[in-house]
Amino acid sequence: MAQPKPEKPKQPRVLLIDDDQFIVDMYVLKFNEEKFLIETARDGKEGLGKVKQFNPDVILLDIVMPVMDGFQMLEELRKDTKPWKVILLTNLGQKEDVERGMRLGANDYVVKAHFTPSEVVEKVRRIAGIQ
Repeated sequence: MAQPKPEKPKQPRVLLIDDDQFIVDMYVLKFNEEKFLIETARDGKEGLGKVKQFNPDVILLDIVMPVMDGFQMLEELRKDTKPWKVILLTNLGQKEDVERGMRLGANDYVVKAHFTPSEVVEKVRRIAGIQ
């Protein structure tokens, strides 16, 4: 009798929403190295469209973007019945911005200049419950 094949662990999925191409390229490279599936969007409106089709484990969301900023997108995400896991990944480090992001339902708040891509990957793993 043939042994069932062990189930392959699901590849973690990250949706990165940022309009800075340098940041996008850097994080795509890092998450690919770490064996994540990663999808990107350039603004909140495009990101909202990709959330449903990609079904990410974690959303990395910039705040300052054209069309729809990260705060607006976060407000829209929180109207959904699925409790999306969101890390705000931004250069805005003012106390008011951090408080607003957390009040809107972000799971974490990361100031880009204070964290390496490896540290961001570890935060994603922790929030997604991936070891």
